[in-house]
Amino acid sequence: MSSIEAEKQKELQLENAPYDGDSGEYVHFDEKEDARILRKIDWQLLPFVSLLYLLSFMDRSNIGNAKIAGLVPDLKLKGLEYNICAAIFFITYSLAEVPSNVALKLVKPSIWIPSIMVAWGIVMTLMGLVKDFKGLLIARLFLGLTEAGLFPGVNFIISLWYRRKEQAFRTAIFFSAATLAGCFGGLLAAAIAKMDGIAGLNGWAWIFILEGILTVIVAIIAYFTMHDYPQTARFLTEAERRHVVERLRVDHGDLATHVDKRFFWQAILDYKSYLYVIMYMGILIPLYAFSLFLPTIVNGLGYAGTHAQLMSVPPYVGGCIATVLIGWYSDKIHVRGPFILGSSVTAIVGYVLLLSSPKPGVGYTGAMIVALGIFPSIPVSISWVGNNVGGDLKKGVVMAMVIGIGNLGGICSSFVYLPKDSPRYFTGHGVMIGSLAVTFVTASIMIINFKRLNKQKEAICMRDNIGEERRAEFRDMGDASPLYRYTF
Repeated sequence: MSSIEAEKQKELQLENAPYDGDSGEYVHFDEKEDARILRKIDWQLLPFVSLLYLLSFMDRSNIGNAKIAGLVPDLKLKGLEYNICAAIFFITYSLAEVPSNVALKLVKPSIWIPSIMVAWGIVMTLMGLVKDFKGLLIARLFLGLTEAGLFPGVNFIISLWYRRKEQAFRTAIFFSAATLAGCFGGLLAAAIAKMDGIAGLNGWAWIFILEGILTVIVAIIAYFTMHDYPQTARFLTEAERRHVVERLRVDHGDLATHVDKRFFWQAILDYKSYLYVIMYMGILIPLYAFSLFLPTIVNGLGYAGTHAQLMSVPPYVGGCIATVLIGWYSDKIHVRGPFILGSSVTAIVGYVLLLSSPKPGVGYTGAMIVALGIFPSIPVSISWVGNNVGGDLKKGVVMAMVIGIGNLGGICSSFVYLPKDSPRYFTGHGVMIGSLAVTFVTASIMIINFKRLNKQKEAICMRDNIGEERRAEFRDMGDASPLYRYTF
């Protein structure tokens, strides 16, 4: 490399280096040391929180496996009673998410997360003892209330440990636990259902009881193993803690981290918060419908009993692989929106196949393609929200709003695959296509809007001579700061 080329390369590195408004200098991190510390954080955080979400998703969706194992006739459920029990979960789940994330900011994650886990594990266990529709309905109501804080809470925590360009891959690893829950849920349900008759309990009851007990055991372990924030991480040395705090401060633009009610209202009054909600709900409706009714759909394709439970596993395996790969590549090229567009189209193709042919092979291929589309879009969407909301409290509230209100889509998911539509489920598949189309349109609008806002901010900075050295002046403005740039 010539001296001129070397000088140009040096200038480019300086231009792309983060600016520290306190020192007035550009900050350079040693890449090897930075990567070593990042791997250390990954190994300490991601495996355990992924296990927690695996248990959470398995506990909320195992009612679909219990249905195949005889839940409906044993509890004498009639008409839409099963659907109502599936849907009631999402009402309390959605209502509790914003308060839970506010509580998480006030209480340490290592206390709050394990506590809600113990609560939902107990509810899950007791669900195995219900005798009728009313009992199942009440149990699902409390399951939604107690599970509500985990997913938004952990996503909020991830946003406080990683830089914006690193979050999609980590969220994808965390969320891939949902696909693994589908795998393990099907395999575990097939095995546990064979306990039918032991202690006078049905096989579906043992599914609830054993999975609930497992959740409580892991929750107790979580009290001693969960980490809170980089500033207090015991597994990092003092020098490593300073390094992590600094890299995050520079990446987040030194935005506000303290608690103030005005940041809550910034989140509530920002129109972009509701665009996020619409986009996310459009993905969640097919996600929950897929999770709740895949065993039923597979059963309608001609597979029965244990065979139907086992045939529900491969789509989740494919979804898991696609989730991790797309999350990794999204971080690599620092792009979010286009992956949501592509995932939506992929899932729509899968539903078209399910609609187009009564042949089990074609339908099962469609189900596989649906999984490849819907699962990867969730972590990319969540990381996109986290990337484009400035300030800790506003970010926590917006993420809870998106996940909480978006989860109301689960109510719709619970009522679109009805017994009268079996085995082709034209109405259900059609609703899923419409829902994904809404996500596609909303994501497209957001990409255009973010490009427009970035151009406006660049014009303001040039007009008013606003540079990085003035970043502290806009600290409390969050992503409305003229120095904040949205990712696409």
